[in-house]
Amino acid sequence: MTESKSMILGCAGKSLSREEIQFYRGECPWGFILFARNISETEQIRDLVDQMRDCVGCPGAPIFIDQEGGRVQRLRPPLAPDYPAGAALGALWRDDHDAGERAAWLLARLHAFDLLKLGITVDCLPVLDVPIEGASDVIGTRAYGKEPKSVTALGKASAEGLMAGGVLPVMKHIPGHGRAFADTHFELPTVNASLSDLQRHDFAPFRELSHLPMAMTAHVVYAAVDPDNPATTSGRVVDEIIRGEIGFDGLLISDDTSMKALSGDFPSKAAAILAAGVDIVLHCNGVMEEMAGIASRTTGLEGKALERAERALNYIQERDQADEAEIRAEFATYFEAVA
Repeated sequence: MTESKSMILGCAGKSLSREEIQFYRGECPWGFILFARNISETEQIRDLVDQMRDCVGCPGAPIFIDQEGGRVQRLRPPLAPDYPAGAALGALWRDDHDAGERAAWLLARLHAFDLLKLGITVDCLPVLDVPIEGASDVIGTRAYGKEPKSVTALGKASAEGLMAGGVLPVMKHIPGHGRAFADTHFELPTVNASLSDLQRHDFAPFRELSHLPMAMTAHVVYAAVDPDNPATTSGRVVDEIIRGEIGFDGLLISDDTSMKALSGDFPSKAAAILAAGVDIVLHCNGVMEEMAGIASRTTGLEGKALERAERALNYIQERDQADEAEIRAEFATYFEAVA
């Protein structure tokens, strides 16, 4: 097996082209990510996942997806029900903490059933961002709530539900996207809050769940820490905040490099992300020219980054033996529409 490179890549369609197969074999990304454009039906997804793993010669290569519920949900009926967004779990939690946390665990456990049968092993969940009033709707109802306590409690339950079903969680967007007044898909936001406010509000859920195996960065500038660079390319944010203040020593993955928040060409983006101390460069849109640019400056996975990657993949020691029908029936007691 060729040494893996420090990157996760997407693909263009529902099966790999000859060009993609040749590229992935030569460049050997550590993992892959799926989007709606890659998904039609069960056997097609399984075949695509098998193709990806075959290209890199690794049957256990991680396959990522964003399956939150609400508007960010790549698997749709009939592959999976339309699940509620994080905000619906938060509303339930505000009325009854135990019910909210149980529903969050059940929903994540259902995600694990849905994903693992397709060969998908990593879900980019939980969303630990804590929005403030007036912030961009890019987070919006994806958030569990507007106070750190609910976000922490429901994020913890969601992560535990995924892991109980054998799927790894990725908490996002560290160290917090909730104050961003711009959508990072299109522009770079700057947060001007004081460090003490960030510590109390934005960083708190990540600090409480810093033991989780993986996290995804925010393409957000925190002026109180580094006014010149977003977290994804800021060595100061990575070292002082993510690794230091928050205490996260798991695998750190960039948010999507094809988003417009990051400036520069794709080789420069990849180099800046790795130089900042982020372990893995993520590129999602499957555009070959862009992926080639990322690969040109992405190094082999080694040292502490390799240790974190191996630790992440071995984080789940044992899956539960839950019955899917029973879990769905219990979840329906909270959300009848997705029975």
